[in-house]
Amino acid sequence: MWSTKNREEPLSEAKPCIISKWVVYEAYKRVKANKGAAGVDEESISDFEINLEDNLYKIWNRMSSGSYFPPPVRAVDIDKKGGGQRRLGVPAVSDRIAQMVAKIYFEPEVECYFHPDSYGYRPKKSAIEAIGVTRQRCWRNAWVLDLDIKSFFDEIDHEFLMRAVRKHTDCKWLLLYIERWLKAPIQLKGGTLVSRDKGSPQGSVISPLLANLFLHYGFDEWMRRHYSTISFERYADDIIVHCRSEKQARFILAMIEKRLSECKLELNAAKTKIVYCKESKRQGNYQEIKFDFLGYTFRPRLSKGKGDSFFVNFSPAVSAEASKSIRQTIRDWRIHRMSDKSIDDLSKMFNSVIRGWINYYGCYYKSALYPIFEQLNRILTKWAMRKYKRFRHSKAKARKWLGRIALRQPHLFAHWQFGAKPTAGR
Repeated sequence: MWSTKNREEPLSEAKPCIISKWVVYEAYKRVKANKGAAGVDEESISDFEINLEDNLYKIWNRMSSGSYFPPPVRAVDIDKKGGGQRRLGVPAVSDRIAQMVAKIYFEPEVECYFHPDSYGYRPKKSAIEAIGVTRQRCWRNAWVLDLDIKSFFDEIDHEFLMRAVRKHTDCKWLLLYIERWLKAPIQLKGGTLVSRDKGSPQGSVISPLLANLFLHYGFDEWMRRHYSTISFERYADDIIVHCRSEKQARFILAMIEKRLSECKLELNAAKTKIVYCKESKRQGNYQEIKFDFLGYTFRPRLSKGKGDSFFVNFSPAVSAEASKSIRQTIRDWRIHRMSDKSIDDLSKMFNSVIRGWINYYGCYYKSALYPIFEQLNRILTKWAMRKYKRFRHSKAKARKWLGRIALRQPHLFAHWQFGAKPTAGR
C-alpha cells in the first residue's frame, strides 16, 4: 500500500523529477479531507478511489517524468454577496492531488518569509486571529483603510508571479508545473475552452499559496520597506490598513493605488473606503464609521463599563451578511418537516455546524448571535408542534416543553450551551 511501504522507499534517480511516492499519497489524503466537487472529467473522490493505487501511480509517474499536463479547469459561477457573480475554477480530483504535491514541496520554501500580518491560508494562522488584531489596532488608531482589490484572482500577472516563484525555488519540476497550472484553460458550462494569460483560478489547491506570494511582494514587503510604522492585516486579498489621521489615510491610499497599478492591479473604488473608528473618547462626525472584515462588522457599539455606566466602543460582531447567510442555512435545513426524527437526532445532525458558527462568530460581541439562535428555537418549536399531536394547536405548550428539555439537557444543542435557550412565551 502507498500509505505504508512507500514512505521509506528511496527516491528513484531514474526519473528526471525527484518526487516521493509518499508525498503523493499524503497529497491524496489532504485532498480527500477537503472534499470538493468533480472537475471536467466528472470523476469524484469516490470514483478516483475505486482504482486508487493505479491512479496515484499515474500521477506520480507523470509528474516524475516531466510529462504531467493539467486538464482544463471547470468553471463554476456563484453569486457574490454584494451582487454579481464570481467565477470559481474546479480542477479534476487527480489535478488537485498533483497541485497538493507541489504545495507540500513549495510551501515550506516561502512560508518563513511571509509577513506576520498575512493571515489567509497559512499554517498556524486564522481569520479569527486577524479579527482580534484588527480590533486592538482600531482602538489605538482612529482611522482605517478598507481596501478591496478588483477581481484580484482573475488579474494576477503571470510574469510577476513567476518571478516571485523563481526567487524561492530553482526546482525545475515545480517551476514547470506551476506555469502549466497558471496557463491551464477554463472550461465553461457549454464545453467551450477559454485560454488564460493572467489570473489563478479561485478553487484550485495551489492558488491561495501563489496569491499570498504575489501579494507578499506586491503589498506586504512594499509596506514593510516604505511604511513600516503603519500596521495592516491581510487575509488573501482582503486588506485593512490602520492610520493615525484622515490625512495620513488619504496619502497612504494614493500610494497603495500607485503600487497596485505597478503590479497591474487596481482597487475597486466603490468598495474601498476610509473609515473613522468612532468611540466615546473620539470626537467628530463622519459618514463612514463601519467596515466589514472576514464576516464581522466593525462599528461603534454600546458597551457596559464599571457599575451601571455605558460607553461607545468600536468593536466587531457578526456582520449582517453573515447573519443572513446563517439564517438562510437554518431555513434550508427544513427542520420543521423532520417529524420522523427525535430531538436527539436533530442535535446530532446539526450541532457541528452550530458549534462552528459559535466558535467563529461568538468570539466577539456574542449577544449578536442570540437573535439568530432564537430563530432556530422557533423552528424547533414548530418541529415539536408537527411531531406531537398534543402541541399541534398550541405554540405556547410546545415552547414550554422545549424549554423544559433545555433546562434538563442544557448541552443537547450547542446554542443552548452558548446561552440561547428557549423560554416559554417567546
